[in-house]
Amino acid sequence: MKEKSKKTAELDDYLDNHYIHRSNWLRAAVLGANDGILSTASLAIGVAAATDLREPIILATLAGLVAGALSMAAGEYVSVSSQTDVENADIERERLELEEMPELELQRLADIYEQRGLKKETALIVAKELTEKDALAAHVRDELGINEMNQANPIQAALASGAAFTIGGLLPFLVTLFLPLNSMEYSIYGFATVFLIILGALAAKAGGSKIGIAVLRITFWGTVAMGLTAAVGYIFNVNVV
Repeated sequence: MKEKSKKTAELDDYLDNHYIHRSNWLRAAVLGANDGILSTASLAIGVAAATDLREPIILATLAGLVAGALSMAAGEYVSVSSQTDVENADIERERLELEEMPELELQRLADIYEQRGLKKETALIVAKELTEKDALAAHVRDELGINEMNQANPIQAALASGAAFTIGGLLPFLVTLFLPLNSMEYSIYGFATVFLIILGALAAKAGGSKIGIAVLRITFWGTVAMGLTAAVGYIFNVNVV
């Protein structure tokens, strides 16, 4: 009994050295944090370039932070819910096809395994055995490509994205509260770049990818976004009072 429990635990932990099961929430979290840093920092830089007062900068940054977090969470929920609806519709369609034409569906499953490298006879045996165990699960996984690791989760995506945006947006917002006004644009830019570097490194670490590439990618595009926003503030040079 102990040996059986040990093997079960080993099978349950087989993904411990892999990161694909983190892809859904990690994508939403990185997107949210990156957008939070860039949106609030760019907004603050643009306003700071057009005013010598702290209050308009703080107000604009706070408004962007709140609106952005809510928008990000709502957008993730709606988009991922749409993906879930498509997946559920396909699963229901597959269930009906299994009821109406089981022989054809069995052959489709065997063809999939044959294309993956199994011999024709072996592919048919595998298809039959998996069909006997759970036909719908086999077709959902191998024909539709839907499994537990990549199946959409609207609530998870919305919470991860909204929370990450809030955390990311708070960092530039704190800079607008405490750093000197005469160098506000440069302070926000510098701190935001540091935040982006940290985010890139953490995302790469969580995803098991190369840190240098992730940091370079996120920092380059973040710099471009903030630079263009600052340029807009300087070009129009609106006196905000």
